[in-house]
Amino acid sequence: MSLTRSSLRILILGAAGRDFHNFNVVYRDDPAVEVVAFTAAQIPGIAGRRYPASLAGPRYLQGIPIFDETELEAICRRERIDQVVFAYSDVPHEQVMHLASRALACGADFLLLGPQRTQIQASKPVIAISAVRTGCGKSQTSRYLSHWLKRQGLRVAVLRHPMPYGDLEQEAVQRFASRADLAAARCTVEEREEYEPHIALGHVVYAGVDYGRIAEAAAAEADLLLWEGGNNDFPFLKPDLHIVLVDPLRPGHELSHHPGEAVLRMADIAVIMKTDSAEPAAVAAVEHNIRRLNPTAAIVRAASPVSLDDAAAVRGKRVIVVEDGPTVTHGGMAWGAGLLAARQAGALVVDPWLWAAPEIAAAFERYPHLGPVLPALGYSAEQLQALARTLERAEADCVIAATPIDLAALIQIGKPIVRARYEYAEVETPGLIGRVEAFIRRIGLADRCAQ
Repeated sequence: MSLTRSSLRILILGAAGRDFHNFNVVYRDDPAVEVVAFTAAQIPGIAGRRYPASLAGPRYLQGIPIFDETELEAICRRERIDQVVFAYSDVPHEQVMHLASRALACGADFLLLGPQRTQIQASKPVIAISAVRTGCGKSQTSRYLSHWLKRQGLRVAVLRHPMPYGDLEQEAVQRFASRADLAAARCTVEEREEYEPHIALGHVVYAGVDYGRIAEAAAAEADLLLWEGGNNDFPFLKPDLHIVLVDPLRPGHELSHHPGEAVLRMADIAVIMKTDSAEPAAVAAVEHNIRRLNPTAAIVRAASPVSLDDAAAVRGKRVIVVEDGPTVTHGGMAWGAGLLAARQAGALVVDPWLWAAPEIAAAFERYPHLGPVLPALGYSAEQLQALARTLERAEADCVIAATPIDLAALIQIGKPIVRARYEYAEVETPGLIGRVEAFIRRIGLADRCAQ
């Protein structure tokens, strides 16, 4: 089928995740629209590619080009765009409206697609874990919850928000059950950060590009689907129980970022994380905001304790700290669990930017809020090698790695690498598990747990 000018011409602003999903479920088979292009932001190496024809469908025989977001106005005018659709996450409200202003100035409409049009109804119950910002603690919460569900005798499949940074055709539906699967898929450091800890606990992880097919494949081998969101996006699957995390180390961010505020307003359970390291006044402030935005949500307080595999190895030593990448880049935090662990252990933190390779130094130029820590950058082999060179030449005795992956298994440097780990911990009763247990009983899975 050929596309005609009578079609509504659409440009989707994205970051290789929500944008592709919105296209798949809303626009791909709609003869009344033509998606002319995607744009890319946040993630390096996305612009310049094409969304392949095999995923775009028979209406897009040449695929769909992906341009850099900086070209927004030029694309709108050159391609006579009718509508600009915003489709990525973890950005300040003000930034969304600046993009809207740019689109409107070109004469285009500016749209945000909501859950009703974009969420998939799965054939199995869905528990979704979302957050108001990147770095709130989704990973450790989903590990904790999936482990508990597995101990109850339930078959759980973890569905992860997409990170399709490689060959999109090969990543349409991805299933990870071993580290060998990660290597075969050539996963980036950020992908490994999310997948590897689940695999270590014996859980199967699904991800990719086409979540209709992904949800179907996951449901075929599970009693329950656990959605682990990315950034502060709302779930791709319609949740039967929606858990949303709030971070008191960044009080007020639950009000200031898109779509985190919307996600909090949608929550069934709001979990205030990091109460073990946040100031009581900050905890009270975010609780007040939760009650104001979503008075019906159950509120749970939780901790996120940090530990080192070998605290004695870093005590009094000069250390370089490597943090979880997204938390300290577009997540906006100056530092994370690694720096906290280093200080608790009595290590002497060295400013790593003095030795940063050019590819790593570029991160500081883009994210000047960063403190004396390195983000675990590895979106490409070259970037991972640059991280290794930086750590190798830094004048430090060892490295503290607070990324969820085993960094030492990916890079070889002449310094010991000590892992910092952070987990979810209940601090009150009934806590999160008490509420999830009630949900399991309510949907009729409790009998299966007992078998």
